[in-house]
Amino acid sequence: MHLHFTSEQQLDDGVLEREFTLDGIPGVLWTPASASPSAPVPPILLGLPPLGLHRMRPRLAERARHAAADGFASACIELPGSGERPRVPALDEARAELRRTMEAGEPVGPELVDALVLPLVDLAVPEHRAALDALLALPDIDGPVGYSGGVIAVGVRLALVEPRIAAAALFAGSFVPRRTFEEARQVTVPLHVLLQWDDEGNDRRTSLDLFDAFGSPEKCLNANMGGHTGVPPHAGDAAARFFTRHLKRPRPEQPQPE
Repeated sequence: MHLHFTSEQQLDDGVLEREFTLDGIPGVLWTPASASPSAPVPPILLGLPPLGLHRMRPRLAERARHAAADGFASACIELPGSGERPRVPALDEARAELRRTMEAGEPVGPELVDALVLPLVDLAVPEHRAALDALLALPDIDGPVGYSGGVIAVGVRLALVEPRIAAAALFAGSFVPRRTFEEARQVTVPLHVLLQWDDEGNDRRTSLDLFDAFGSPEKCLNANMGGHTGVPPHAGDAAARFFTRHLKRPRPEQPQPE
């Protein structure tokens, strides 16, 4: 896939914000002022919920600017079927069925969860891997790579199949297909999982079971009181420390004068 920059602006903190398309897929890249071909910075892929890039843009930009202050680039791409991208009929049908189920007060069964999430995962993961190919070809960006946020099933699949991802910060709070539990048992990269304890749209037990299923030798659960949008600022600080620990390569020692 070919990455084509369509606009750029320098933000007031020196962060360079560039919009791009990846074979027609919209995306945004933020790079810190410190990034250069002689000092490339690690990228963090910012996962999106299926609300659309335009709607999420302010929140993503804030996260990206915090990441830039820690020396990371950040990038995101629009999910299949979201924003101005072509609709995905299977996803639209599953979401319509979800609305009918919830309006009727009925439980959301595993077959519906699979239909809601798995087609999105199957489409989104190859696109995110292609985005990584394009981003890592830029002169001011270099691995290792982090993944943060998004639909947790997408993050789990990426952490499993993409060897360039060295660490992932996953947000609990979306439906979890049965296959995702199977994939989680095979994930081995360091994980930082954020859970809002009183998330009105999230089954807490499912989130805890998924965390327990992860096969990673290093995994941390950051659970905070409050609803889906009540994530406290210090939760972001903890995730930043996690990425600094796993994505920052130690600088080579300088020779000492004799």
